[in-house]
Amino acid sequence: MKLSERQVLEVKRKRGELNLKNTELANATGINRHTLGQILNHDHRNVNKSTFYKLNDWLIDQCTSLK
Repeated sequence: MKLSERQVLEVKRKRGELNLKNTELANATGINRHTLGQILNHDHRNVNKSTFYKLNDWLIDQCTSLK
């Protein structure tokens, strides 16, 4: 599956808002920190289905927890 640029941007934005390090974000999302680093820093957009859903679920949880 492929992550969109907007999804990656939202992950980066939320990571900044929460002031999380990459390792903390990896723990929060359940994604390997090396994979997460590649997604955030190296334009790695093709990911496994499980990684795709973990990132999406985390973003949805973060957005709905504000309400």
